[in-house]
Amino acid sequence: MKKTEGQSKNFEAGLAALEKIVRELERGDLPLEESLKLFEDGVRLSRECQERLNQAERRIELLLRDGEGRPILSAFDEDAELRVTDAADGAEGDESIF
Repeated sequence: MKKTEGQSKNFEAGLAALEKIVRELERGDLPLEESLKLFEDGVRLSRECQERLNQAERRIELLLRDGEGRPILSAFDEDAELRVTDAADGAEGDESIF
């Protein structure tokens, strides 16, 4: 398995675990000690996921540099992004609006 695939899988697993913790804490029916333990786990997972996102952002920034190492900046074209998203959605044949 490639390193990026493993990191992505770890990120997805961490995010899923974090979402589960949030749901459990939102129920509000856990004893205090268990709630504290889940909260601590959630904070740790949140930090790990944020660090993985930061690493991905740094990698993207490095990839988007010109031959002299300067960042390549361009304006965000929301209409173009929507066209790309619409084209990708249509390619899969999904009729949903989401």
